[in-house]
Amino acid sequence: MDRRRPPRTEEGWYVLHDFRTVDWDAWRAAPEREREAAIEAGTEYLASHEAVADADAGGSATFSVLGNDADLLVLHLRPSMADLDTAERAFERTALADFTEQTDSYVSVTEVSGYMSEEYFEGEEVEDSGMARYIESRLKPEIPDSAYVSFYPMDKRRDPEYNWYDLSFEERADLMSGHGDIGRDYAGKVTQIITGSVGFDDHEWGVTLFADDPAQIKKLLYEMRFDPSSSRYAEFGRFRFGRRFPPADLDAFLAGEPVPAEGDTSGADNGHPHGDTDGGHHHGESSEDEGEGADMRSALAEEGIYAGQPHGEDVHAVVVYSEADPDELAEDVDGLRGNFEHYDTHVKTAVYEPHEARDASGTTEEIASRGGNAAVASIWETESAAETASGFLSDLPGVVARAEAEEGEAIDAGSGFGTMGMFYTTKPEHRGEFVDRFETVGDLLAEMEGHHDTDLLVNRDDENDMFISSQWRSREDAMAFFRSEAFRETVSFGREVLDDRPRHVFLT
Repeated sequence: MDRRRPPRTEEGWYVLHDFRTVDWDAWRAAPEREREAAIEAGTEYLASHEAVADADAGGSATFSVLGNDADLLVLHLRPSMADLDTAERAFERTALADFTEQTDSYVSVTEVSGYMSEEYFEGEEVEDSGMARYIESRLKPEIPDSAYVSFYPMDKRRDPEYNWYDLSFEERADLMSGHGDIGRDYAGKVTQIITGSVGFDDHEWGVTLFADDPAQIKKLLYEMRFDPSSSRYAEFGRFRFGRRFPPADLDAFLAGEPVPAEGDTSGADNGHPHGDTDGGHHHGESSEDEGEGADMRSALAEEGIYAGQPHGEDVHAVVVYSEADPDELAEDVDGLRGNFEHYDTHVKTAVYEPHEARDASGTTEEIASRGGNAAVASIWETESAAETASGFLSDLPGVVARAEAEEGEAIDAGSGFGTMGMFYTTKPEHRGEFVDRFETVGDLLAEMEGHHDTDLLVNRDDENDMFISSQWRSREDAMAFFRSEAFRETVSFGREVLDDRPRHVFLT
């Protein structure tokens, strides 16, 4: 038999799943001062590694493991094996290590293969493409902020009847594509990090799944069991399941108290700097804004306006504005959208044009000159995915940012970022009524304190999909409008003409 062609691979960050059990008898018998010293040292270790103080890049997270094989999982992603080696040994030097034992571990590396995109491995022609940037995010992923984790190792079967390695490349690629389609059905529910471990550990791959609803992990894996790539060709190692908690809750974990402690919603410390992106073209409040955001959502709820938990309709919106030719912009966005759809957390990406331009006739140049800049809006289920998308979108042609207005000056309409993004899908027969109502409300907005501008934009591919970008001096000024009778009437009116639930998303 001819030698089968293996897929080419590219490797990224190295990964250590460090499973540890606690010697509870020794912990209970230890003097109070020793336990306090262990908690202090353990908390410092976990916090510093989640902040990636030990390396140039990467991520770490801590999980409480359910079951009798381990009590703790410390997950590390780092640029090199040496970084992982240092991180693992650094734990052994803490006072907490005296009360733990490493019961298992798994060493692997993030990986993408030619099954995803053979073109990526061809070289220069895709070096700067959206696919190249997407693959980069797979090689250097952020650990999701999800509450639960499931980890398992796996192999591809080499039985006489079902031998994965005897299949042709085309057969394997087709099976992997069908397998991926199932995963995409769980977009926004389950996020995965796939790592290769041939030569590093006992199995060939490691799969780490993250979700806020643990049942979604079960549903995804159960459905995948019926896919031929699993039912015929996959063998699995032991599954381990955990719940994330922040390092500050280590004392509560060791005391047998609930973790995350009361007041923590994600169980994650999201503040390390290595996941940030340049350019500011993304949505998402920083930790110092969370209190203000919660107050804002509560205030909106009191007015009957859903504002999500914690951002918009449980989504994050990335919006950039471009002065490029709309046809050229749409072509580039189509390419990005195809890449974005590989993300489990992608909801929608579309080009929106000012409705004055969209509803008018004329050449592309005439429409662009009449209606101002187009907007590219991309909606995601998680902040980390939105931040990744923001880097891609900032590379689109003609991207412009809204300049800060001087005291008493207005900001140029259509050329910047809105404080509030509102997404509406109208019933086709009521589209004209919706546009007319917006124009009426726009006249009222012009007279309101703290209002800079509000623009209505229309999806280039779906005229019933509307995006309203509203720029205010402050959230307090915006809330004054949301509490107004004019907005109440608009919300009531919207229930009759909208075809879907509106999304109200805070934008930076």
